[in-house]
Amino acid sequence: MSQNRDAFLEHIGGKPPYRILDFGCGPGRDLKVFSDLGHETIGLEGAERFVEFGRKYSGCEVWHQDFLRLQLPVEYFDGIFANAALFHVPSQELPRVLKDLWATLKPSGVFFSSNPRGDNEEGWSGGRYGVYYNLERWRELVTEAGFVEITHYYRPPGLPRAQQPWLASLWRKITVPVI
Repeated sequence: MSQNRDAFLEHIGGKPPYRILDFGCGPGRDLKVFSDLGHETIGLEGAERFVEFGRKYSGCEVWHQDFLRLQLPVEYFDGIFANAALFHVPSQELPRVLKDLWATLKPSGVFFSSNPRGDNEEGWSGGRYGVYYNLERWRELVTEAGFVEITHYYRPPGLPRAQQPWLASLWRKITVPVI
């Protein structure tokens, strides 16, 4: 996962430390790494059992919030790190969730996402709900929310595309001045 964290931090810009939202932080692995690097990191987790675990493991603040009912401060974060989280958001709700994430980023903030890729399938599998977007559809959704693509890549690195099930992408919040 260091490839994802490194790409994210490289593109935030400005002078660290950064204020980072680890969206879907789970038990706190990335939360702890960002905190250990000196960044002000806050986790957000929908699974209650991971909230306390993430707090204890990372020593960071972790907000327990339903991904579909986000309550986030406006223009608060320099970056959002959403690793293996947003594919759990139903497709009809994702545009609103992405707009909420856009709103909580500072101007020119960076949004990182990594999700398992597919051909835009959606549904339950093994007791978990997921939406598996291809690059074209993912670009449409994130662009419509107001982000501009920085870059994307497939994971794990060094394998043929058919053996790279993860799509990682980095985006910048662009604000258009009102005329």
